[in-house]
Amino acid sequence: MSTYIAHGDINTVIKAEKKRALLQEALLKLGGIPKKILVVPPDITRLHSNAGELTRILYELWDSENGTIFDILPAIGTHSPMTDEHISEMYGELPKATYHEHHWRTGLFHFGEVPSEFVSEVSRGQLDYSIPVAVNSRLVEGDYELIISVGQVIPHEVIGIANGFKNILVGAGGVEMINKSHFLGAVDGMERLMGRTDTSVRRVLNYAHTHYLKQLGILYVMSVMDVDSDGDRIMRGLYVGDDAQTFEEAAELSRSVNMTFLDDPLEKVVVYLDPREFKSTWLGNKAIYRTRMAMADDGELIIIAPGLREFGEDNEIDRLIRKYGYRGTSTTLKAVEENQELQDNLSAAAHLIHGSTEGRFKVIYATEHLTQSEIESVGYEWAPVKEILSEYNPDSLIDGFNDGDFFYISEPGQGLWGLGSRFS
Repeated sequence: MSTYIAHGDINTVIKAEKKRALLQEALLKLGGIPKKILVVPPDITRLHSNAGELTRILYELWDSENGTIFDILPAIGTHSPMTDEHISEMYGELPKATYHEHHWRTGLFHFGEVPSEFVSEVSRGQLDYSIPVAVNSRLVEGDYELIISVGQVIPHEVIGIANGFKNILVGAGGVEMINKSHFLGAVDGMERLMGRTDTSVRRVLNYAHTHYLKQLGILYVMSVMDVDSDGDRIMRGLYVGDDAQTFEEAAELSRSVNMTFLDDPLEKVVVYLDPREFKSTWLGNKAIYRTRMAMADDGELIIIAPGLREFGEDNEIDRLIRKYGYRGTSTTLKAVEENQELQDNLSAAAHLIHGSTEGRFKVIYATEHLTQSEIESVGYEWAPVKEILSEYNPDSLIDGFNDGDFFYISEPGQGLWGLGSRFS
């Protein structure tokens, strides 16, 4: 178990040539650039992770060595499959690469399970189910010389801080791991998890890696991203290794770079959802997750969502969100007890808990494609997107406080905002 590259700090800016040199150094430490490679990067919903550029650099290094196979398996988890347009925008033109589609319910290799006793321990006795461990069968049966996981280390609502083993076990994982790990995080309480690495869900993934995934020898390439004073996205850190310690080092930098600590709660927050990334509340509710620890009681969260067209990325999950809505933890847990369809789709139940404010603050979704009745039917308030855009024009706003009136966030998926007292 090794860390091959650990480069960066809060003042570092890693540019393209340095990224290339660091990746080449890591591969050389492994013995050279393999001819048969599988890369597992995130999809278009992680457009700002820099994983697209890192994948292109890996492709260029491989191609220069006259490689024979360069396969890409986007880690879509429960998200919609990537379109050709998404692939081109995310990764560029890689003519010799072959893309494969992950299906979280089929085409899986089953290793074993995380035992119920362990789940009970990490959940403080709240849950006692076992969690089957399965990943896309291509990772086990593809006869690759090297599998490379590429992604961004960033605060996350389900696991605390994203990436590391999550990119494989969830992004390219099976239905039961996704369902049960998400539900574990929701029951344990997202505000206990977010911004932290020692969480119940992370412990489950670490267990799965140690007992099952470790044998695959996956190399993890992890970025830590930031925004500079000109509003440009920059890389602060690049970490490459095959163990939990490499992730921990990256997470430490992410906490310094991607978390905003506030002295006082926010009365009004305006969040913009880039239509290229956010087409569902399944993803768009990051606007709620990442701000909830900063919101004042009875505060107002306005979410500008011009690309929103659905609730779930998956047809069945979309149906369940429409049926049960974001009604709060107690209501959702009662619905899980009484309805088999939620028991069979625990990630949907977890999402319903995550997306509720528990009545503490108000959420207004400004949409064009989802109607007022649709938005209100799941428990949010609605506003016409054109009207909200005329009042809050993203082109004229700055991230943070605007004229002391409201707090603006242009990329909710790229950070975590909360009262400093919550993290002391």
